[in-house]
Amino acid sequence: MSERDGSIELAYGLEDKPPAIKALFLGVQHVAAMIVPATAVALIVGGSIGVGSADTAFLVQMVLVFSGLATLVQVFPIGPVGSRLPVVMGTSFAFVGAAIAIGSQYGLDAVFGAIVIAALVEVLIGWQFRRVKRFFPPLVSGLIVMIIGLYLIPVGMDYLAGGAGASDYGAYHNLGLGLLVIVVTVGLNLFTDGALRTLSILAGLMVGYVAAIAIGIVDFSPVADAGWFAVPVPGRFGFSFEPVAILTFTAIHITAAIESVGDISGITAAEGRTPTEDEVTGGLFVDGIGSSIGALFGAFPLTTFSQNVGLINFTGVMSRYVVGVSGVVLLVLGFVPKISAVVTTIPSAVLGGAVLVMFGMVMASGLRLIFLNERLNRRNMVIMATSIGAGLGVEVRPDALSALPDQATIFFGNAIIMTAITAVLLNTLVPRETEADLQDTATTGDLDEGLGTDAVGPSED
Repeated sequence: MSERDGSIELAYGLEDKPPAIKALFLGVQHVAAMIVPATAVALIVGGSIGVGSADTAFLVQMVLVFSGLATLVQVFPIGPVGSRLPVVMGTSFAFVGAAIAIGSQYGLDAVFGAIVIAALVEVLIGWQFRRVKRFFPPLVSGLIVMIIGLYLIPVGMDYLAGGAGASDYGAYHNLGLGLLVIVVTVGLNLFTDGALRTLSILAGLMVGYVAAIAIGIVDFSPVADAGWFAVPVPGRFGFSFEPVAILTFTAIHITAAIESVGDISGITAAEGRTPTEDEVTGGLFVDGIGSSIGALFGAFPLTTFSQNVGLINFTGVMSRYVVGVSGVVLLVLGFVPKISAVVTTIPSAVLGGAVLVMFGMVMASGLRLIFLNERLNRRNMVIMATSIGAGLGVEVRPDALSALPDQATIFFGNAIIMTAITAVLLNTLVPRETEADLQDTATTGDLDEGLGTDAVGPSED
């Protein structure tokens, strides 16, 4: 990490092009990090609603195809659409609960009809980001990045233990596989250089996968059942437009927009900077337009993927061309289901060992973003404490909001939304300390008043 600006030591910068073979492996590493949770959304929703295996396979295919297309547009923008950053797109778990509830009551046609309309709220936010960006200084953006990592850590632990609800949850073989992946990944990252370090996540996943095969817990039946080629078909599930469904997905897409701002900030933090207005606007355009068009074909909403932000910060590979390779790989997997089925056989415990580290890196990158750009004085630390406390509070104790209407529970019960609202309000309403206050704090050295951090972080000029 540079002592001047806090940027991490990058193996490949934004515009660097690694050798073709290395770029391929680095791109596959990104796909391996996100494909199981991305496709799990389609598998969980399809299974919960009770659609047939063929329809569920089609849902998985659409997630892969449109994740690949959206990733390519992020990396290689079309006009103002795209961030020109190494942003990997996929389907977020944030949409699972709403998709199951609405799909069970109204059908998948209501789910996709709602997404087509609701996703456009992200386009509106991106279009007007110039007006709202003042509400997202590094303090707020950093807190959003931190909460993204923090609230996903339990998800990573569930995966490491075998998957939430699994009959062998917490079994020795799951814990052993997860620990093996962590040891290999962290060991290679900290004690090696070159290709071994930059490919440490993929190496950890491969070692864990081989070990899982050796102990006989990998199920290859999805590979035998999958076809060799499939083409996207629009309107397979139809469309209907239920007001409750549209409102629900609109609220969650607002959450997704805030999460994307945090993820984009987490990526640029690797260079020791905050994102530009064009980068954020272009990224949100892809979120909204990609999700709306994808829903026409049966894809669930697309968002930036936080574990890939952690992967960039963990490996120091920020090349957008590497992520471009990831987009192409996702497209191939989407059009050739039998290949994608091989990837989805990775056991949850193996994936958990990798994503647990990456989610932790997301949190750490948010903390770094704050440290580099904000003074850790009383005001800012109180805002940090209150915002993170509120966000984690509603996440780990959702029943605390059970008296609220269902729509309000969905909105305010989200960790990212609650952290963002708290941080924006406090940062806007609480005045920053004046220079006289700072000098007084430095003179008195009062720990209770200044929290002993007056000399920490950049000045607030």
